[in-house]
Amino acid sequence: MPLIKILAERELRQSVPLDQAAVQCVEDAFHSLATKTVAMPPILRLDIKDHRGEVDVKTAYVQGLDAFAVKISPGFFDNPKLGLPSTNGLMVLLSSKTGLLQALLLDNGYLTNVRTAAAGAVAAKYLARKDASVAAILGAGIQARLQLQALTLVRPIRQARIWARSTAKAEDLARELSEELGIPVNACADPMEAVAGSDIVVTTTPADQPILSSSWLEPGQHITAMGSDAEHKNELDPNAIVQADLYVADSLKQTRALGELHHAISAAIVAADASFPELGEIIAGRIVGRSNDRQITIADLTGTGIQDTAIASLALERAEATGTGSSFES
Repeated sequence: MPLIKILAERELRQSVPLDQAAVQCVEDAFHSLATKTVAMPPILRLDIKDHRGEVDVKTAYVQGLDAFAVKISPGFFDNPKLGLPSTNGLMVLLSSKTGLLQALLLDNGYLTNVRTAAAGAVAAKYLARKDASVAAILGAGIQARLQLQALTLVRPIRQARIWARSTAKAEDLARELSEELGIPVNACADPMEAVAGSDIVVTTTPADQPILSSSWLEPGQHITAMGSDAEHKNELDPNAIVQADLYVADSLKQTRALGELHHAISAAIVAADASFPELGEIIAGRIVGRSNDRQITIADLTGTGIQDTAIASLALERAEATGTGSSFES
């Protein structure tokens, strides 16, 4: 039997930092989704309502790749009250030829966090103005931190604002990011204040009621909504979808079912069969993205299994190149 690689979170953090290579890895995954034969079943989700928890299972196979990932991703959003992270989980990488287990990635959600932040960077790269320099982050969790870090990889961010329901958390995160990134990052008491004058707005919360009003949107802004990855989650006022000059989905099938688009359809603001571009189509040059600096653009990111296969494959490739991790024969 072939050897199985086991990688712990600390090893994965060393092997797969949030850098340009991670962003390119996720960009390539979006490109593949638009240009290659991809098997990507609907997300399997288990809700644990008693403890404000959910578990998502995602996977995807890209024709021609030697392996595919299956990711188990719990999110328990009261965990911070217990001093625990709200997300964790693991990925397994299996051979596309035999189905045999190749790697067990005990990442505690780290790889998901990296690929999600990288997806935000890819969205901004293709949809935000090239001179976008002011960012607003709504939320103060791990994705709030990583999304801003990722934006600095693709746009000349020189100032940022943070808003969260907990002002103390927003202030703490703003202070830490300001020191880390070397730019002024300010906490805002009101989300409208954070959004006003921002070039890029990223929503990073598990909200089930809109936190961003369509009336706040300004010409030239780009909005990335990445928190709505379940039917009940909703960060954007549904009217924002029709107010935007360009709405882009990571997977239109998914956003119709559980993204921000889902809420616009449910509110009868958008037809259920309305067609919109996917990010991969824009990356591949099949559809034009932002065409002028006054357009309002929205990226609806629900998270796709192909991103997990891509980031898990990158992790195994780097681990094997450096001899990181341990191996055992089953």
